[in-house]
Amino acid sequence: MAVKTPLIKLDNVTKRYPLADGEFYQALNGVSMNIKEGEFVAIMGPSGSGKSTFMHIMGLLDVPSTGRYLLKGKDIELYSSDELADIRNKDIGFVFQSFNLLSRTTVLKNVERPMMYAGISQDERTKRAMDALRLVQIDNKAENLSNHISGGQIQRVAIARAMVMNPSILLADEPTGNLDTKTSKEIMEHIKELNKKGTTIILITHEENIADYAKRIVRIVDGKIVADRQK
Repeated sequence: MAVKTPLIKLDNVTKRYPLADGEFYQALNGVSMNIKEGEFVAIMGPSGSGKSTFMHIMGLLDVPSTGRYLLKGKDIELYSSDELADIRNKDIGFVFQSFNLLSRTTVLKNVERPMMYAGISQDERTKRAMDALRLVQIDNKAENLSNHISGGQIQRVAIARAMVMNPSILLADEPTGNLDTKTSKEIMEHIKELNKKGTTIILITHEENIADYAKRIVRIVDGKIVADRQK
């Protein structure tokens, strides 16, 4: 039986950032791992461990200094910048702790934004945005401005926006940061349901109780993977 190609394959990836004194800061140091389609993986580590750099590379927001990153079996170096932008918009959903919503724009228009870049018609944009808002149970706030809803509601909007293009991968960076326990649990239950429907989830967190929702936990310290276990 043929072995299925990993969705994501990192092969000895390093990432260095130049410092003002001519030295370099090593954010990732020889990271190798595979992620299969449909997995739910939590990436854990202390502040400064390289977690966010890890996510930025997997989300095609940054590139390795050395090593290889294969997405669906193809080295990302072989994609053009336009192809990478298209993948980021259609195949990868992002949920950042900072939300990145337009504050003076309605919830509905914020969720529609990724579809505007993809040339999807207005009627279809509205339908898909409302479907996504219903999925995270915040469709009743569709016409509210994004700066007139609570932090937990904003995070639900961010998840709806991330999912509106039906991405195969959802990258979530501290998705429950600064939220109360009840809201955090609700957000994670939504993410868990998305995974059950087939979305590959990569979750960046430093909280053990949030990582427990994942089926696999990878720990990073000083830019290196120190543990990788299936639950």
